[in-house]
Amino acid sequence: MSISNEALQKLLREVETQAIASQQQIALTRTQQAAKQREMRMAQLTRTEISSLPADTNVYEGVGKMFISLPVADMKGKLETQIKELEGDVETLGKRLHYLEVSQKNSKDQIDRMLRGGVGAP
Repeated sequence: MSISNEALQKLLREVETQAIASQQQIALTRTQQAAKQREMRMAQLTRTEISSLPADTNVYEGVGKMFISLPVADMKGKLETQIKELEGDVETLGKRLHYLEVSQKNSKDQIDRMLRGGVGAP
């Protein structure tokens, strides 16, 4: 079965568009993942520093343009929660990155098959 040259070009453009979109999404996802990992590392370091403080130390949390005094235990709890949320976000972004990389690879493979002449070949 032969596909017209015009249809082949249209199909090739669509697949190239998908590959480019996947590549852009991969770059965006990697950036987001790096930002979440950086934020998680900062929270872990803050938790470590707060853990070394005595229990009666004044600890403050920034809220807008103000600071609120919190007990050390409450701040550690907030940091623990934040770290768990960030770990989940990083894991989710990792899964999305894997999906996008597979999608991009499939698009590239499809383009290669089309250029070699095996348009319908799996």
